[in-house]
Amino acid sequence: MNSERNNAIVRTGAAGIGANLLLAALKLAVGIAANSVAIITDAVNNIGDAMTYTITVVGTRLSEKEPDRKHPFGYGRTEYLTTLIIGVAILCAGIEALKTSVERILNPEPSDYAAVTLIIVSAALLVKILIGLYTKKRGRALDSHALTVSGNGALHDAIASAATLVAAIVYIRTGYNIEAWIGAAISVIIIKEGVDTMRETAGVILGKSTDVSLASAVKKSILDFPEVDGVYDIVIHSYGRERLMGSAHIEVTDRLTVAWIDNLQRAITRKVKADTGVEMLGLSIYAINSRSERVIKARETVRAISLATPGVRQMHGFYIDRVDKTMSFDVVVDFDVKDKSALRDEITGKVLDAYPEYDVKITVDNDFTDE
Repeated sequence: MNSERNNAIVRTGAAGIGANLLLAALKLAVGIAANSVAIITDAVNNIGDAMTYTITVVGTRLSEKEPDRKHPFGYGRTEYLTTLIIGVAILCAGIEALKTSVERILNPEPSDYAAVTLIIVSAALLVKILIGLYTKKRGRALDSHALTVSGNGALHDAIASAATLVAAIVYIRTGYNIEAWIGAAISVIIIKEGVDTMRETAGVILGKSTDVSLASAVKKSILDFPEVDGVYDIVIHSYGRERLMGSAHIEVTDRLTVAWIDNLQRAITRKVKADTGVEMLGLSIYAINSRSERVIKARETVRAISLATPGVRQMHGFYIDRVDKTMSFDVVVDFDVKDKSALRDEITGKVLDAYPEYDVKITVDNDFTDE
């Protein structure tokens, strides 16, 4: 399945390369003949688009490499690096185009538009819209961020081509030459596209919050086991579209044996993989006191104290060790909480007021799924 997807991405990318190179050649010829910096800038943009499609094709092929000793999780993240490189290329093309446009604004030269120029620019506009819509559709169908970015870029270029056409018509009808200003505006659009692409992709590489819908699917799959009382702290790492690895904390009764827990973990791992495609590399076990009504009541009291504290979103993993006289639990807090130590001390103080006989141990976690 992965091979079929990658082949489809490569075919789409190859079509984009050919179409953009053809458009670039036509626009360069027309732009030079008409002495139009806007058309030349648009042509340079097409060359940049051809480069982005080329990078997409190369990145897709590299991502197919099998895991090895240096990269045991495979090369799936090459697709993210590919998209980041595309963003850099778009940004550089935009800066160069802006430089050319500003120079022409400062040192204006007359343009010479002919009927054939308008025909070619109009045809290029139509082709660019078709390329953009097709690439974006294929990108979504194939779940390829690089293709989707390329498709969006093509549609933005269509806006640029339309602006260039407007500049030509204005010049022919009024004699006012605004094409350098149009070129500058096109350049700004290109630069913004490059920056947005880089920012979004960098967020994925750095590690974005776990997708809420995927985390919910993993949680639902685990909660299908009657032995599991709660699922928390789900973290999912992406090593490519078909390489998702996760971990979670689960609560089970303290009546289960080690052998039972071992079988449960194995069963959960198989089921989550089948249900969601996520490989669960780690399942941390929280034991729930189930033999004492007093402890059960204490859990609810501590939960109420924790959730009443500003910034706290969850409380879980509650356990009392009667021998060591320790009370342990986790709280999940908003990222807006700057001083987590102060928050921990605040909750600890309130809990000690209610249960002074225990040594209170609190683990403060971030909200990984941002629910």
